[in-house]
Order: sequence, then structure tokens, then C-alpha cells
Amino acid sequence: MTTEARIKGRQVGIIGMARSGIAAAMLAKKLGGVPFVSDTSREELLWNRIKQLQEVDIPYETGGHTDRLLESDYIVISPGVPLQSEIVTRIRAKGIPVFSEIEFASWVCKGQIVAITGSNGKTTTTTLIGEMLTAGGYKTFVCGNIGEPFAGVADSIPAQGIAVVEISTFQLETIADFRPHIAMILNLSEDHLDRHGSFENYKAAKYRITDNQTADDYLILNLDDPILTSDHIRTKASRLFFSVHDKPEAYAFVKDDRLWIRKGTQETEIIKCSDILIPGPHNLQNASAAAIVASLLDVSPAVLHSVLSTFPGVEHRLERVGVVNGVTFINDSKATNVNSVCYALQSVQPPIYLILGGRDKGAPYEPLIQYGKGKIKGIVAIGEAREKIRNSLSRVFSVTFADSLVDAVQACYKMALPGETVLLSPACASFDMFENFEHRGRVFKDAVARLKNGTANKTVAS
Repeated sequence: MTTEARIKGRQVGIIGMARSGIAAAMLAKKLGGVPFVSDTSREELLWNRIKQLQEVDIPYETGGHTDRLLESDYIVISPGVPLQSEIVTRIRAKGIPVFSEIEFASWVCKGQIVAITGSNGKTTTTTLIGEMLTAGGYKTFVCGNIGEPFAGVADSIPAQGIAVVEISTFQLETIADFRPHIAMILNLSEDHLDRHGSFENYKAAKYRITDNQTADDYLILNLDDPILTSDHIRTKASRLFFSVHDKPEAYAFVKDDRLWIRKGTQETEIIKCSDILIPGPHNLQNASAAAIVASLLDVSPAVLHSVLSTFPGVEHRLERVGVVNGVTFINDSKATNVNSVCYALQSVQPPIYLILGGRDKGAPYEPLIQYGKGKIKGIVAIGEAREKIRNSLSRVFSVTFADSLVDAVQACYKMALPGETVLLSPACASFDMFENFEHRGRVFKDAVARLKNGTANKTVAS
């Protein structure tokens, strides 16, 4: 079915008025569809998004979902809406198809799609691939869970362009024909168990990224991840592997403290590991994975070297915010699961005062003990998960509570000595206290700025 036939004149119900929902509605309207947007939040909380819909005459409802959604030809669902919700159950009972926004956008995209998923490192790797491809001369669109939603740029991508899309399990649950030319699974650890119910369900959703790939496509996997190597993922795509060790089956690998690319019997040095600007062992994995994508698309080793030696990382991911009276503050708000915090603890100079907490995602916090021993000097816990955090970690670390992130920053600053680090790496979702992890990171940075300016005792909205 052509894109025009899939969208033009069709009743497109859209659940969720977040960024991806708005983008899907705008795309449907632009291509001749008849979108209708529904959200459970109160109208006064959505006024900015409602204004966008009103400007182009897109009908909407707030405060709950009505039967009008059941008049749709199909539904485009925002990633934050669980498939187990009552409205989705009713929609499916009527036989109405439910698609994710990335599926919807892929119908329109004329260029190649590079899709990145995994438990950790997605944002950094997606951004890094975008930098490499842009420097290599491609018209590149970095989108998905970072920057613009895929639906916000899909119809602007030419046949020679490349969409570099960060994708979550929530989006992969409801794909149908979504087919990336290059797909990547960076790693797997327990995450979103509150949504998926089990690790097996979570993994199954991740593996859907390769469902529609053919023998002309590529699936890039982490050879150092024991889950990815033992699960034997079924795919028609060509498998390519990366490793931070010298493994003969790896396409990108590390040998003699250098990152290499191996094509057949030819090995090409890309860069000394010590010259890669972003720190930490996990970022060496991210760099290796990104280098495979760029190499497949014929970006030169010289360009890869230049990007890797100058790329500073992404906002909210091990972002050095500043130093106040000798105390270093690092914003790792993007660390929304335990494994990501373990990476941070391997990358940040101790002693560390760690700010943890938010909305619990179902995974245990005990793995932090192994990585935090001898490094964590104290933990300040916030949000809904703070009791669970204390129960899990207080036998090893000093755990105190704060009522807000701003209070947590101030508490850590009072305890820390010059030469020590305050690290926001929450291991939790942000939605109990913030709009998203970006909002949480901005509040952290604002609190640090107030410390710098000597106004820390003033009231700050958190």
C-alpha cells in the first residue's frame, strides 16, 4: 500500500499529546489524513500543545479517552501509553490496528533508516553516528527519542538522506513494517520491568528491531554482552559485532589500546582509545558501535578519528556541570536504570556523593554495591523509590533522604569536600517529579548554578 493510501483521507486516532503524538498529528494532517488527538491530562496542563493543534485545526480531547477513538481507521500510540491500558484494550477488541509513531513515520521516510536500541548508551551512540555521517557528507536527521520525533522530520528526508533514530522498547512493541537498513542493539540489562512485566518480555520487544530486515540489511550487536551472544537472535540481516577486546569475529574491536575496523582480512586503525574524548569504558563500546555504521556507509577512517577525538558527549549524560569550591558536579540524569549508574561509577572520579531516586522501574539496586564500594561516600535518595533504595543499599552506604532534587544538591554540597564529586545518576524514571529526564537535568544544573552564584538558599521550583 502506498503512503498516500495509508494516510490520505484516513481517520488517524492519536493517543498522547506529548512530542511524538503532536508530530504524528501534524504529519497526518500535512499528508491529507484526518487526525484526532486524545490525552488523559487536564486541558490546563496541555495548553502549549493544544495551541499547536488549534493552529492547524486538528481536533482533540483532554481529560480522558472517549469513544471517538473507536471511529479511527487505525491508532498511533505514544510510547508513554501502556498497551495494557483500558482504551487500548477496547481499541484492539474492535480490530483497530495500533501502531507506534516510528512505524507511522517510517511509511513516509524515503531515505535509509539507522535504528539504535539497547538498555544504555542509545542517546550517545545515536548522536555520535549522526556526527560521523554528517561529517562524512550525508544529509543526516538524528531523531526519535532525542531531538525531533521521527514523525517530525520523516517527510523531509530525501532518498539520499539518512534517518538516525533512537528507539525504545515502547516504540518497538507496535511496529508492523518498520525496517531499518542498519539496526543496532547496544546491550541488555533489566529495565522497564514495571511496564513489560518480565525481562523476557523486555528482550522480546528489543529484538523486534530486526523483524522486517532482509539479507540486504545489517544487525549490529555487542559481542561483549553475554545476553546478546547467548540468545541467538533470529534475523535475516547480516550480523556484525563490536567488542572492546581483540575478538576475531568482531568488525570493530580494540587492540593495543586502539580502536580498529576489520573488513575481511584488512584491519584499519581508527584512533587511540586515550584520544577518544568521551570518558568511560561504556563510551568505548558506543564509539565502536558507531564506527561500524559509519564504516558500512563508507565514511573514511580520518573522519571517524576527527569526530571521536572532538565529540564532547551529550547533555544529561555524564555532563560536567561545573566546580563549586573544589566540588565537581556531574549531571547524569539520562541514567534511568541501574546498569547505567554502574557505568557512571566506573567513569567518575571518586569520592562520590550520589543522588539516586525517582520512579522505580522494577529492577534491584543491589548491583550498585559492587561498583560503588570504595567510591560512594554517601547517597541522597529522592522521589518515590527512596525507601526501596534505602532498604537495598543502607547496609553498605550511608543513605539519607531529600524532599526535592534541589534539596539533594544542597545536602551533597554541604557534605562534600574539595576534590570530591556530586553525581546525579538517578537509576529511575523521572515522571514522579519531572516532565522527563531533561527537565530533571535542567533543575540539577540550575541548582548548581545557584551554588556558584551564592544563592543556594533561595527557593527553587523543583
